[in-house]
This record gives sequence, C-alpha cells and structure tokens, in this order.
Amino acid sequence: MEQKNGSSFTGFILLGFSDRPQLELVLFVVLLIFYLFTLLGNTTIIALSYLDPHLHTPMYFFLSNLSFLDLCYTTSSVPQLLVYLRTADKSISFGGCVVQLFVFLGLGCTECILLGVMAFDRYAAICKPLQYTVIMHPRLCALMASASWFIGFGNSLLQTVLIFLLPLCGRNKIDHFLCEIPALLKLACVDTTVNESELFFASVIILIVPVALIIFSYGQIVRAVLRIKSSAGQRKAFGTCGSHITVVSLFYGTAIYAYLQPSNNYSQDQVKFVSLFYAIVTPTVNPVIYTLRNKDVTGAMKKVLCRGQDSR
Repeated sequence: MEQKNGSSFTGFILLGFSDRPQLELVLFVVLLIFYLFTLLGNTTIIALSYLDPHLHTPMYFFLSNLSFLDLCYTTSSVPQLLVYLRTADKSISFGGCVVQLFVFLGLGCTECILLGVMAFDRYAAICKPLQYTVIMHPRLCALMASASWFIGFGNSLLQTVLIFLLPLCGRNKIDHFLCEIPALLKLACVDTTVNESELFFASVIILIVPVALIIFSYGQIVRAVLRIKSSAGQRKAFGTCGSHITVVSLFYGTAIYAYLQPSNNYSQDQVKFVSLFYAIVTPTVNPVIYTLRNKDVTGAMKKVLCRGQDSR
C-alpha cells in the first residue's frame, strides 16, 4: 500500500494471536465461556437491581451502571475477537477501527471514573450515615453517573481524533486483537513523542485522579470503621467495601500496567494478555465479587426465583 494518510486506507489487519495458531482454539473456547458468564452475571445484577425495591439505593444504582458498562465493554471487542480466532480473515475497516477505539476507550475511561464515584458513595454511607440519604440524593447520583459517561467519552473522542490524524504511510498491520492507542501509535511514520506524552498525561488524569479519590475515601472509611466498638459492626462495614476494593484492584492494576509504563518495558504479547484481562476477565468476575458476599443481592435473587416458582 502506498497511501500517505491513514484515512485513505481500506482497512487494517489485526494480527491478534495469528502467530500462535495452536493457541487460537484454546482462546476461543475460554473467551466464549467468559463472555457468556459476563452476559449472564451482569444482566442478572441489572435485573435484580430493577426488580427488587430493596435494591433501589445509590449503591445498586451505581452497580447497575457498572454492570451495563461491563456488558458494553466486553461486547465492543470480544465477539469480533471470537470471529477472528476461527477465521483466516483478520481485517477491520478503517471506520470500524475508529468506532472500536472510540467505544472501547470511552467505556474504559468511564469505568475508571465510575469506580471513583462508587468509592465516594461508600464513604458517604459509612462516614456520614445520618446525612447519607441527603448527600446521595437521586438527582446527584444521576448527575455523577452521567458525568462519568460524559467525561469518559469526551476524553475518548479527543484521543481518537488525535491518533487518526497521524500519518501512517501505508502501514496497516496492527499487532493486537483490537484497535488500541499504543498499538496504533506504532504504525505512525512520524515521531510520536508528543502523542505519547499527551496519552500519558491523559491516562494519569483518568486513572490517577479517581485512584486518589478512592484512596482518600477508604482512608476515611478505615478511620470510621475502627471507631466502631463491636467487631460485628466492623465486619459488616468492611464487608460492604471489600467487593469494591477487589474490583478496583483488578481493574486499575491492569490498566495502570498497560498505560502508565514505558512501552519498551514489556513485550507486545504481554500487552495482548493484559488487554484480555481487563477486557474480559474483570467484567466477568465483577458480578461474582459483588454477589458472593452480598446478602442483599443473594436475598433478592432468592426472592425472584421463589416468585418465579410460585407463579407456576
């Protein structure tokens, strides 16, 4: 190809795991199982939060947002990857690559901010219990959730425009299974130092600012819980936060590893497997983490199941 600008491409080639054909069938089976559990688990959380009046609280409002976000997040990349793992055609159109990058990055950024918002909700519930219903007013909850989506996709729009303004000089083979900024930067035929610095700065804001909010919130939560005299009260308070901390650790740990270290510190294979982790593994385990030790959710599930049996 001799085109001088990426906009004249008919498409890209996603190399994915084509250099390891013996691995593709195994990945297909594993990813299909994970994807089906992602659909089942997150759909269940959304349905229970809607059907059970006891779950009509700020915590489960944000959890429903997270579940819906995870459904969209995995669906933006995994179905295409499953097809690519079983076919010889690894191509994606230029427009398809633009849309995938915009949606995948937007959802990832939104989740970063939403997890910070959820930490603030836990802070208000435990540290300000008497004012909780006043602080976490439904209008404020809707505003914070909307702001998470707006900021996430606003950042994604900016990043997507900047990356596709770079000249590619005919390069169209992406060493990844999806269109992601670090992989696309490697196609550019100009110095990308400024772009890499800008990406690092944006990643710091989107990742580190919510992490700082989370650390502050849980620092205050720990202080408040330690002042509770009964051990049962302490266990209950920590139990409501343990699930969120686990989810935060999984998501931010892999995201920071992928975006906030120099690209020459790890191989492209590591990048792909880390991307698989936060694109499919984390959204799959989120519902399990939130329901395993959550009596409210398990209780709602039992009521819905019993209601379904009674209706027969």
